Amino acid sequence: MTTNATAGETEEQELEEQFVELLEHYRGERGALVPLLQGAQAIFGYLPEDVMRRVAEATGEPLSKALGVATFYAQFRLRPHAKHTIRCCHGTACHVSGATRISEELEKYLGIKIGENTPDMLYTIEEVHCVGACGMAPVVMINDRAHGKLTPEKAVEVVRAFQAEAEGSGAEVTAAAEPAGNAVEVEA
Repeated sequence: MTTNATAGETEEQELEEQFVELLEHYRGERGALVPLLQGAQAIFGYLPEDVMRRVAEATGEPLSKALGVATFYAQFRLRPHAKHTIRCCHGTACHVSGATRISEELEKYLGIKIGENTPDMLYTIEEVHCVGACGMAPVVMINDRAHGKLTPEKAVEVVRAFQAEAEGSGAEVTAAAEPAGNAVEVEA
């Protein structure tokens, strides 16, 4: 047990050192708020309250401005994010093809709402405005793979297949087992 505690403490120290370096790199630089927030999120995976306070202090901005920027841009997260991200596209093509029903079915299947994490921190569902795969509408992305031409039932099947593959391999998984014609790798 001491080994795990020590490993956890070492990781926290490494993250803190990276964050201090980041703060020092941008200290006093005008216009550094967004790059600092991006860097802090890259280090911690999200923007905890104490990190937000330290970023605001380093930029000389009020905390309210830092929070305003972090809540305005969709790229920033103020809560921990799960290991795998399921993005439900709600762009025009996906919306008219049933995206709302797909999101609702995935929420029901995973037992969480859009923007929440599963209790085991394995899955987050996000609603996005467009993934650039309109010809495959409606589309759901799991991590960096788009799955298209879905119905609510097929969307749940895709997530189930992904879960089975992730659990079976024990390794990092980026896509579910699905016919190649319905899933493609995309840049996130």
